[in-house]
Amino acid sequence: MKSTIQDKNKLVNSVFSNVHKKYDLMNDIMSLGIHRLWKEKFINWMNPQPNTKLIDVASGTGDIAKLFFKKTNETGKITCVEPNKKMLEQGKIKLKRYSTIHWINSQAEKIPVKNNTFDYYSISYGLRNVSNINIALKEALRVLKPGGRFMCLEFSKIDNELINFLYKQYSKSIPIIGKFVVGSEKPYEYLVDSIKKFYNQEQLVELMKCNGFTNIEYRNVSCGVSAIHSGWKI
Repeated sequence: MKSTIQDKNKLVNSVFSNVHKKYDLMNDIMSLGIHRLWKEKFINWMNPQPNTKLIDVASGTGDIAKLFFKKTNETGKITCVEPNKKMLEQGKIKLKRYSTIHWINSQAEKIPVKNNTFDYYSISYGLRNVSNINIALKEALRVLKPGGRFMCLEFSKIDNELINFLYKQYSKSIPIIGKFVVGSEKPYEYLVDSIKKFYNQEQLVELMKCNGFTNIEYRNVSCGVSAIHSGWKI
């Protein structure tokens, strides 16, 4: 089991090390820019209040952190946690004007912060990449304050047969696009495979419930191409 976790950590780290410089460009190309609308929906549902604290895990290049900062009228306090050092550096460069953001290079399963610290925990397109989702969810619960909110934006299962068929056909082209833009198809073969293997909406609800969250809801975006899950710590 330990070697399996280490293997996945190495694989995911290698994937993001290969794509970090063109990560945002590929996101725009693959989603036709729609990922930006999904993230807007995510932050709008979160509706963070001024002077609240966010921990953004698997923060990538900082899209959610930037939206949170704007939504709180630049009063929010943000900690970005990213396991890949090269992606973390890209985030720092991209958000260099937001000098109050605290950056941590860490896995989602063991974050070096105190218990009961944050009002919000966000993870955007990162939950399927963790080595142990149950430990990551328990860690999310630990770092949230009582009354804090967990929110996840992740690829999910499409609820429309025609759109699902078209999406599957399109997915076959993603590694080819990756090879053209990034120079390698392997990271995007992993991406497509990880989406196929990830939990559906109701399964993720059950996982959240089993790991201590309550009042769990989800909303599909683009017919379930992605889904936003919300849960609370009481």
